[in-house]
Amino acid sequence: MSDPVNPAPVVPASALADVVDADTAAKLAGLGLTTVGQLLFYTPRRYAQAGVVATDELPEAGDWITIVGRITKADLIRMKRRNGQFLKVHVDDDVRVYEASFFNPRFIKSKLRPGARVMMAGKVGLYQGRVQLSHPEWAVLPDGTDPDVAAVGNAMMSELYAVEHESREANGDEPGLDDAFERAILPIYPATKDVQTWVIWRVIRNVLGRLAPSADALTSEQRSQRGLRTTEESLRAIHLPDDLGEIDAARERLRFDEAYAMQLILAQRARLGRAETARPCPRVPGGLEDALRARLPFTLTAGQESVLAEIDGELDRTVPMSRLLQGEVGSGKTLVALLAMLRVVDNGQQCALLAPTEVLAAQHNRTIRTMLGDLGIGGELGAAENATTITLVTGSQRTAEKRQSLLDVVTGTSGIVIGTHALLQEKVEFFDLGFIVVDEQHRFGVEQRDVLRAKAAGGRVPHHLVMTATPIPRTVAMTVFGDLETSVLAELPKGRQQISTSVVPIGRPAWVDRVWARAGEEAANGRQVYVVCSRIGAEFSEKEPAMEAPGNRREAIALVDLADDVAARLPQCRVDMLHGRMPSDEKAAVMDAFTAGELDVLVSTTVIEVGVDVPNATVMIIVDADRFGISQLHQLRGRVGRGGLPGLCLLVTAVPEGSAAFRRLSAVAATTDGFELARLDLAERREGDVLGALQSGGSSSLRFLSLLSDADVIADARGLARSVVDDDFVLGDHPGAATIIDAVVGSRADFLDKS
Repeated sequence: MSDPVNPAPVVPASALADVVDADTAAKLAGLGLTTVGQLLFYTPRRYAQAGVVATDELPEAGDWITIVGRITKADLIRMKRRNGQFLKVHVDDDVRVYEASFFNPRFIKSKLRPGARVMMAGKVGLYQGRVQLSHPEWAVLPDGTDPDVAAVGNAMMSELYAVEHESREANGDEPGLDDAFERAILPIYPATKDVQTWVIWRVIRNVLGRLAPSADALTSEQRSQRGLRTTEESLRAIHLPDDLGEIDAARERLRFDEAYAMQLILAQRARLGRAETARPCPRVPGGLEDALRARLPFTLTAGQESVLAEIDGELDRTVPMSRLLQGEVGSGKTLVALLAMLRVVDNGQQCALLAPTEVLAAQHNRTIRTMLGDLGIGGELGAAENATTITLVTGSQRTAEKRQSLLDVVTGTSGIVIGTHALLQEKVEFFDLGFIVVDEQHRFGVEQRDVLRAKAAGGRVPHHLVMTATPIPRTVAMTVFGDLETSVLAELPKGRQQISTSVVPIGRPAWVDRVWARAGEEAANGRQVYVVCSRIGAEFSEKEPAMEAPGNRREAIALVDLADDVAARLPQCRVDMLHGRMPSDEKAAVMDAFTAGELDVLVSTTVIEVGVDVPNATVMIIVDADRFGISQLHQLRGRVGRGGLPGLCLLVTAVPEGSAAFRRLSAVAATTDGFELARLDLAERREGDVLGALQSGGSSSLRFLSLLSDADVIADARGLARSVVDDDFVLGDHPGAATIIDAVVGSRADFLDKS
């Protein structure tokens, strides 16, 4: 297959649908590539170079990989259980030997012979440490040793010849197929079964041959100061390198471009925020804020007082506050947010607290009502003078209850509105929204965050506080929350106890027995126990995210089965279960019973991960702990040790003790420092999730920039971006900057329109 050749020049903003045929454009769109710029920033995962080891990482089972190597062995083997033969070849790419099997190889056995240089692509299977490819796509590549060798293969053949045809048509005397695959270095792109690496390379070579000169995001002086080449030179070098030195230099520039693109967006957001207006909310002497402070049975920590001073100073201005409050589990973020909300209520405005789950929203509702007492039951018998009203809004409320809640919100009866995503619906209208608190910001996209901001009245923008109990390394905060000022609560309130953590291998039955014995002992002493697992049951398997670790074939224990097992092991205990698919009233009833001490053991999914506060709970048992991320484990562990009693967390796992997953669990057990765990989590997940958060749920990933080690690059890009945006907000005089935003992150309009 060959695309229709259009010799017209292309620019980074050109749509791929105008450059390649419709079928190829649709396939590339499946990778998130819709423009020439996005395609050119879709850079090789690795390179195949004769005699050079590119990577020694063992691929995961199920990965789609592309290899270039030489066949060292080819055997025809007769099948035992049916008639016929299959061809097994060994391919050595200077890293390892791969096994590839072809069934009924009648037409290919003469081509796939020892000594042939081949490219193969297929899905990985692993057997005793060997990488196996079953009936992969393949081609024999010219290597200069045999002038009669042509590129042949199955689906690969026509694609490879398209490289030659398009190169010649687009570039005149540009070398074709033989030269392409005799290059010293061959790029290997992240690929799928539908979009092979050679398809990507074919289109990229075509585009590079027709790429019109365009403005660079940096001036020659800025490039010289940083020792960087142009973006266009770097893109050509990254896709068609003549030596490894070219690749390294290209990566340096594209690393800066990734940082610069994101910082430009954040600088634009921050500039928009500075131009918006909010109603100032100074302290009101004798108001609800003062009343709650006077009633607190403890002294605020120095950290809480410091953060409140920062928040109070910003609430007193007409510029909307935009602040990130991060802190350890149990550091008192909710109380800080509540005192800030009361200041806004004292000034006659409403506050909204957005939570990611109904369980957490209900927990916030209970906690805040308890903290406020008669200060939070306005309009009811026994309410304090000037008391406000608290309203809960969730998606599963009964019609009459929700109607009354929405009425209280729109009339201004409710001073504090707590809710889930239901608050984002169009029918939810506020009387005068002045302050938004978003709990666990990583659960919400930028777009959702801004929907709630748009509900303010009179053209004003609400003050905005983002809370997270998942500590964020400084470089991540600069990248994802670069438009927010940051406050950190590192000090735990008095009374919080240390939590000891142990990893329990299922392969040691005596250890497992001790887990349940320990749970029974705590219950016998009047304490309570959480037991958490990763899945509900078979009937929900299609709706739940896959949580199984790669290569781990053991099925995760289901909640319904685990609850029965726990009840059998602890017959003296009152056991119940909780999961996100339960009706809202049932979830509330179970959580209320556990909070009231009417249950000894709560068997749950991760709906209790964040915010749930039961001071009497002292033990957290996490079954199949290897199925959870580091931050999830840290959050779950933080549910115990909250009532002045030591906490215990037991991580039960079936993974081998020497495995990477077991080492990860051991790292969690070794420290309760959330910031250290956040660094480990980032190193494990890489930066794809981070960029996804910046893109409101997009799927692109950082290819060159490391948020762990490139703090200097991020800081440099941030300073330059702010100076450029301050002088040229729409980047009209900086077309190169606009181009890299579109190429690296996606359309700028997605962010600017919401603001």
